[in-house]
Amino acid sequence: MHTVGIDVGKNKHVAYALDAEGKSVGKALHFDNNREGFEQLTAYLDSLSEPAIGLEATGHYWLALYSLLTENDYTVFVLNPLQIHAFRRSGIRKRKNDRYDALWIADYIRISRDLWPSAMQPDMVQLRELTRFRARLGEQVGDCKRKMIGILDRVFPEYEKLFSKVFVQSSRKLLAEALTPEEFADFDLSELVRLLQQASHGRYGQVKAEQIQTAARRSVGVGFLADALRVQMQCLLQQLDLLEQQQEQLNAEIEAMMDNLPQHITSIPGVGATTGATILAEIGDIRRFETPEKLVAYAGIDPTVYQSGEFTATNTHMSKRGSPYLRQALWQAAFAASRFDPQLRAYYRRKRSEGKTHGTALGAICRKLVHRIYVVLKEDRPYAIRD
Repeated sequence: MHTVGIDVGKNKHVAYALDAEGKSVGKALHFDNNREGFEQLTAYLDSLSEPAIGLEATGHYWLALYSLLTENDYTVFVLNPLQIHAFRRSGIRKRKNDRYDALWIADYIRISRDLWPSAMQPDMVQLRELTRFRARLGEQVGDCKRKMIGILDRVFPEYEKLFSKVFVQSSRKLLAEALTPEEFADFDLSELVRLLQQASHGRYGQVKAEQIQTAARRSVGVGFLADALRVQMQCLLQQLDLLEQQQEQLNAEIEAMMDNLPQHITSIPGVGATTGATILAEIGDIRRFETPEKLVAYAGIDPTVYQSGEFTATNTHMSKRGSPYLRQALWQAAFAASRFDPQLRAYYRRKRSEGKTHGTALGAICRKLVHRIYVVLKEDRPYAIRD
């Protein structure tokens, strides 16, 4: 049996083969990321005995190569780059190029005992693309809001305290009409009342309008920046509206895909359609994880361990070494479960009563959720509440 490591690149890939004893088989194959290059690769692989192929999940460049290999019934292992990086550090000589990267991958597959051949499910890949794009949109929304707060801090710092949330629709409508304290102070009161009532569907009116104008007359902002900041605020308001519309579109698409998938993850309290979609997409084939603890480690919510001699550290933190998308989805699910799941709500309160911080208590709930998710996926059945 031969093991083949492939170092994946944008335009070119490198394959390197080892035999069962770890000896090189011929020279490394450098091939282009196109059909002719893939034909070179298949001819190279066909000259080997039962090749087991490994490649790193680097960006999106590995997908086309993986698709070709699995379509031709080769045994393929998709590896976390962290695994190969840690393995490479076991070498004495410091050598780094595409050929050696491929060699390390081949050697890692040769000596590993707990690898599971990767099986790419098209539905899961599509779901992962959508959920990761949604996560990036969420980051853009957050960045947009931070910039808007930064503008208000400079020109009208008191404004943020006038609403429970600065980004409610009534507040956005106001900021589209006025920005500086002087503009709010000179606003016709009756017109301001009408605008507030219309934007808030009657929630705000005369009292809120008077509060705004009182705060505006007392405010001291950076007046000479008003013109530049007004342009920025208008652009950011438009961006925020567009990003939120796109989020709604993505949510609808993800929920539709989840409705058509044979899945039980949303039967777990705290796991909604979009959160569940992210968890499913990031985990992929649950058979890759022999135990729930390995899934906990993959999510990066396992505690770090530091022990030397008789010393064992007690003040440890989450490792945060796994999928950040999975970790964020679990955190969101844990927050929801701590509020709406009676068992986990009681568990959260118990942890807090023991002196644990909010974050530590939520981390403990995350780990409990991972065990539930593991059982549901492994046994392919809905979650059952135990007394």
